[in-house]
Amino acid sequence: MNLNLMDPKVIALAVAVILIIAVLVLLYMRKRRSTTADLRKKFGPEYDRAVRVHGTERKAEAKLEDREKRVEKLNLRDLDPMERERFTKQWESVQSRFVDSPKGAVAEADDLLSSLMKVRGYPVSDFDQRAADISVDHPRVVETYRSAHEIALRVGKDGSTTEELRTAMIHYRSLFEELARVPVIVERKEVA
Repeated sequence: MNLNLMDPKVIALAVAVILIIAVLVLLYMRKRRSTTADLRKKFGPEYDRAVRVHGTERKAEAKLEDREKRVEKLNLRDLDPMERERFTKQWESVQSRFVDSPKGAVAEADDLLSSLMKVRGYPVSDFDQRAADISVDHPRVVETYRSAHEIALRVGKDGSTTEELRTAMIHYRSLFEELARVPVIVERKEVA
């Protein structure tokens, strides 16, 4: 078979192949941009943290997508009204003890948040995994949770000031409110 490169059929075929490749590359790049934009929007500051930790956007996005898949497999649930009331009373009790015992209150708050997460269905054995799991549904408070936990860890070593302890309690309260919140039920209206 003798292939004539100047044959209009060969040229048309080559142009068609190049156009198909260009369209596929364009579609791939648009999907990547869309994925990046979606992950940035969903994870907020946690997206930037993941990029810093993992070195590149591509690696960070893969890790964030892995987190989403992991959390989808968890059996997460909302608190029932009695549980919500019990945890709210416990939280109020912990907060009230802050004035007399800031270190003790921060340690109790850390424990209470772990208990709340466990009841909601989050695995709680490893803090880093717990924070990663929380970041999927609560990305706006996960960094403050990490900060509060770090302060709580320093409590035993006498390394936290009263102001840091107060900050930890504020951070814990933010996460507590997120996790104990009454779920918003979206009503769908039937269109006739």
